[in-house]
Amino acid sequence: MALLDLLNSIGWDRLLAMGSLVLVGACLQGVSGLGFAMFASPLAALWFPELVPGPMLVLSCPLALMTGMRDRRSIEWPMARLALVGRVVGTGVAAFSLTLLSAQTLSVLFAVLILSGVGLSLSGWRVMPTLRNTTIAGLASGVMGTITSVGAPPFAIAMQHMPADRLRGTFGAIFFIGSAVSIAALTAVGRMGAHEFLISLILMPWMLAGFLVSGLLKGRVPAARVRALLLGMAGLGALGILARVLTGH
Repeated sequence: MALLDLLNSIGWDRLLAMGSLVLVGACLQGVSGLGFAMFASPLAALWFPELVPGPMLVLSCPLALMTGMRDRRSIEWPMARLALVGRVVGTGVAAFSLTLLSAQTLSVLFAVLILSGVGLSLSGWRVMPTLRNTTIAGLASGVMGTITSVGAPPFAIAMQHMPADRLRGTFGAIFFIGSAVSIAALTAVGRMGAHEFLISLILMPWMLAGFLVSGLLKGRVPAARVRALLLGMAGLGALGILARVLTGH
């Protein structure tokens, strides 16, 4: 009954719009290894604020698992382990930072840094996917992901030159565990409850549909386009965070 009441309160037209957003984001992530949060979360913050950050993280967790499992033979485990260490530490830093600075201030700071990184990458700055850079990206991702639900842009910049199959597999391993840690942190501080999990359950079929569609497309996208897609989504995610702060959502 609670699920039916929630469906009625959302409205079928609004549910269709939410589901379409989730489907496209899931398809983007299935193709490139990233994209769900970077594409969908900023738009959700503007149009469907009830999805951010909790339900978006809940949806991204199984999506990351499926993406990682599909390319599991290509996972760079040393890189994934260090990225996860950084992500866990970053989650703790986010919780502490919120006691000193507002979420809006931190969001603007990270959005500006990400846009700067995208601009430098497009101008020829070559960031190599070293273990050090991956750890730093994990730290930044943990902070950003916990505060805004958009934690992928640092990885998009740090790992943009990896082959597509290694990107998808490694990102899947990182974001499955990283999202679970962020969900646990949000639950512990009272930002995740039954209502948010029910919304996630309603939208889960849309996420699964997007992932299935990506299976038909992932082998047809050249590596250069995957890199351009990653940088474009990183920029979109940063701009979305700025728009979210400026509009007060």
